[in-house]
Amino acid sequence: MKPAYALLVIPLLLLFSCQTNPEQLTLPRLIPQPASLSPETGFFVLRDKIGMATAEPFAVSGTFLRDFLEASPALQVGQGDDLVLQQDTTLPEEGYRLEVRPDQIILSAATDRGAFWGIQTLRQLLPAAFENGQYDGRLLAIPCVRIADSPRFPYRGMHLDVGRHFFPIGFIKKYIDALAMLKMNTFHWHLTEDQGWRIEIKKYPRLQEIAAYRPETLVGHYNDQPQQFDGKRYGGYYTQDEVREVVAYAAARFVTIIPEIEMPGHAQAAIAAYPELGCTGKDISVATKWGVFEDIYCTQDATFDFLEDVLDEVLELFPSEYIHIGGDEAPKTRWETCPNCQRRIREEGLADEHELQSYFITRMEKYLNSKDRQIIGWDEILEGGLAPNATVMSWRGINGAIEAAKQGHKVVMTPTSHCYFDYYQSENPDEPLAIGGYLPLEKVYAFDPIPSELSESEAAYVLGAQGNIWTEYLPTPEAVEYMAFPRILAMSEVAWSAPAQKDYPAFVKGVEDFHPRLDTLQINYANHLYEVEGELLSSEQGTAFALQTLTTNKSIRYTTDGQDPGSASPIYEAPIPITQSLVLKAAVFKDDLQLGQVFSRNINYHKAFGKKISLDKQPSPAYPGSGPEGLINGMNGSDTRYGDKEWLGFSGEDFEVTLDLGGPTAVQSVQTRFFEGNGQWIYLPAEVSFAGYTDDNQPSTNFSSAAPVRATDHTFSVTHETGGQEWRYIRIRVKNYGTIPPGKQGAGNKAWTFIDEIIVN
Repeated sequence: MKPAYALLVIPLLLLFSCQTNPEQLTLPRLIPQPASLSPETGFFVLRDKIGMATAEPFAVSGTFLRDFLEASPALQVGQGDDLVLQQDTTLPEEGYRLEVRPDQIILSAATDRGAFWGIQTLRQLLPAAFENGQYDGRLLAIPCVRIADSPRFPYRGMHLDVGRHFFPIGFIKKYIDALAMLKMNTFHWHLTEDQGWRIEIKKYPRLQEIAAYRPETLVGHYNDQPQQFDGKRYGGYYTQDEVREVVAYAAARFVTIIPEIEMPGHAQAAIAAYPELGCTGKDISVATKWGVFEDIYCTQDATFDFLEDVLDEVLELFPSEYIHIGGDEAPKTRWETCPNCQRRIREEGLADEHELQSYFITRMEKYLNSKDRQIIGWDEILEGGLAPNATVMSWRGINGAIEAAKQGHKVVMTPTSHCYFDYYQSENPDEPLAIGGYLPLEKVYAFDPIPSELSESEAAYVLGAQGNIWTEYLPTPEAVEYMAFPRILAMSEVAWSAPAQKDYPAFVKGVEDFHPRLDTLQINYANHLYEVEGELLSSEQGTAFALQTLTTNKSIRYTTDGQDPGSASPIYEAPIPITQSLVLKAAVFKDDLQLGQVFSRNINYHKAFGKKISLDKQPSPAYPGSGPEGLINGMNGSDTRYGDKEWLGFSGEDFEVTLDLGGPTAVQSVQTRFFEGNGQWIYLPAEVSFAGYTDDNQPSTNFSSAAPVRATDHTFSVTHETGGQEWRYIRIRVKNYGTIPPGKQGAGNKAWTFIDEIIVN
């Protein structure tokens, strides 16, 4: 006996038609991959008249599905039980069970939210034409399947910075739609910044009049010298009515919006509107370029009054449990000389300015706790002592998360290494301008939010994961979409699917199949699936270059003479031996049609090529390049990007490189180069020195220093001339720049060193 349904029922009835030979759909690789999927025998035939019944608790999900199906005029709706949403309280809160049978589709869930996630899976079983209401009424045979699913983590988020660049409400809704489609349940809305305040606060109108607009904007990259500006006033803000509209829109898709109101740092726009909030009281302007600024909120009582007033209005707009208070990148320069802040340190018995920041965060936490809300902040809120009930969003690697979880604090994982979608996603030189770094799709997909350093009980404090999109170099919605997609697909699976369910080659096929859906939704995604990837392989038999492409049923054609490959070029079948310098080019082909851009590598077959190399320190896990061997693989890194596979990054460390040429070798020169990007804390070494050894490899003190010479806008070459000496071993010592000076980005932190190919002639 079938259960009775309240007539919140979405009226639908699947009637049979005299049409025959329905179009047979294939079972797609779903994203995110469900916990359990079992193909069954047969098909459910979808006709031009369909019917649906919805259990009473599923008002939101039922309405969403009705609207989704009725968007196609060719699909008539009537009452029936061929498509059923039924309640099963034995299922997990966000879980669902979807059964496609020959005569019926049944979606079971314990909650409206769980039913909604099941509907997102059902969407992927239907053709992309449903996404824009273009289903034409033809017969469709949907493969029978049984899916049982629930998420790995309760927090599955995406962030969007609207402070650096401002985006219209229509795009914010589109962004939320994308999150919901991928079963992501949290939208972190970064609303205030040095470069613009984006939310209306009625008690403080100058936030709208002054803080929401900057006089001009940086043109090009921060590291470009000299810096240039466009001279155009820029800005905007969301009214409170618009915010309410977006919050309601998200709630109808089971997406919670967490607003971020930055404090104590990233406050220059607010201080420009109300100078008394800063330590100097002087007039300043809204920031016109990116970075970290020294004008942060003063710790006087008037500042806390202002922030409490702001939060009062924010709390009325956002019902979320969490309010994000930032807490990151707050230089203490102004506090160190501010009479009010120094008095606060003395009166509160604080040790230093770091404990003053902890006092600041703890005081704001107490206020929010009094309003039945919780704070969440970037991992800098750990400095000086963590506020009692705070949740940490760990972005500077995973150490902050480990520390917080071990202290019994909840954690959201969002390290730059795997979760910052403003980084480059391809080594293709035609990629649009980005802040730097390199985060390909595969690396996002490989992320596991549970650090291995945590015990099982400590791991329970990890709520989930979040992808971040900072918009310094993303001025348009299309630019945001390009950086988000397809990496957001990988992040959705990181946060939803169990590790045992993950399969990268299968996921890539799923991404390729997802493209028509993104096309229909008019989402400007990046397509790097048809690019060629390559790596140098060394063995006792010699050195060869291996090529691969992510997708199946394609071929790679290549050349070694510098000419672009064509349909008549050789098909790649095995690694290509490298015995001399050459220019290798390759591209992906489907039959005779080239699909992707041309892959090109200029390989310099110098005397250290493919030899033995060792380092006394390992590069940072965030910037490993191709490992030590990448320093002698014959290939230079990018002239403009430090995060590709050739640059090795070291964080604040001196290091030493030793080359073994295999036997006495006449050496004329040893050359390498270093990246300079002060905006990303990357500095030239304080010293680079070289020494050579004979076959006995006895220690030597005969190190010679060499001065760096600018090679490109962002790189410096360092060359040591030897005069033709015979060496087997070459040792290079690199001394880190040291502490970044005051007034610079990252002041007080250790500088990064990035080294490229070591060329021995």
